[in-house]
Amino acid sequence: MSKPIRVLCVGAGNMGRSHALAYHKLPGFEIVGIVTRSADSRHKLNQELGGGYAEFADYKEALKATKPDAVSISSYPDTHAEYAIAALEAGCHVFVEKPLAVTVEEAERIVAKAKGTKLKVVIGYILRHHPAWSQFIRVAQTLGKPLVMRMNLNQQSSGENWKTHKALMQTCSPIVDCGVHYVDIMCLMTGSRPVRVSGIGARLSDELPEGMVNYGQLQVTFADGSVGWYEAGWGPMMSEEAFFVKDVVGPKGSVTIVAGKGSEAGNSDNVDDHTGAQALKVHHAELGADGKFSKKDELVPTEADPGHDGLCQREQAYFEKAIRENIDLTAHMDDAVNSMRIVAAADRSFREGKTINL
Repeated sequence: MSKPIRVLCVGAGNMGRSHALAYHKLPGFEIVGIVTRSADSRHKLNQELGGGYAEFADYKEALKATKPDAVSISSYPDTHAEYAIAALEAGCHVFVEKPLAVTVEEAERIVAKAKGTKLKVVIGYILRHHPAWSQFIRVAQTLGKPLVMRMNLNQQSSGENWKTHKALMQTCSPIVDCGVHYVDIMCLMTGSRPVRVSGIGARLSDELPEGMVNYGQLQVTFADGSVGWYEAGWGPMMSEEAFFVKDVVGPKGSVTIVAGKGSEAGNSDNVDDHTGAQALKVHHAELGADGKFSKKDELVPTEADPGHDGLCQREQAYFEKAIRENIDLTAHMDDAVNSMRIVAAADRSFREGKTINL
């Protein structure tokens, strides 16, 4: 068997913890260190993994001391560009959580460095590894064109989750941080080029930095006439009703994710419910001679719903495969920059009060 890929894990929040668990379980990886600014959080994660892993407070010190083959970056988005480029310059492959960076320019710098060094960069677009979401995309592609794509993920957060959201919003609004996931899905569904973006936003808390909003919505128009909207809001004031909408309409009908427990009130800040997809409801638009629907709606069981930790394990298995099999990740990285460009345009649209042509 090939030697394990030695990986340095950066960050111990929801995503950092889940990715570290994946590396701990997968025989193709060996964790060489855990890096966080908080001693308590890295020690807690280390103990959950059985202890024994080296701990570091300083990223550059850890990179120098451990000399890893790969770096997994799950820290706050404003560190992504600095950490990813440092890892690539040290000869390491990189897994980096979404968003790839906080600006399009930083995202382009990471991708340029990856292409220049010929090292692998996998971005944490977890929905690409979800069997049920892949099924959702495939069904949407059978509905004809144009598509109307309606999606949101609002989170009513308090306590530690609100604290985390406020930390994220020091540099990144919800529509940027979460929006990249869902506009990526829209791009996969349409296979078309985004041409226009509009955005709105609202500041619903005085606890945020000046100019930051904790609610936003974007509307994107594609070259094939398809349109999509995405909505995201974080905070103790958000409603638990209709927080999880994943719905696509085309000339031939519609498909909707039925999220089961993930659509129930009280779960909007539970990370395990954010990717929930227990079934797809498929509606057929075809009418019979009597003017009534010729087919009944179908409730289609999804192929699998691995849960959050299971999805992270699938992501890291793909990261290993990309490294060992030298998979060309050019399209994957370019797609990440493209989705960054869309959400950045939405943020600019809100601030400038005008539609942005891409």
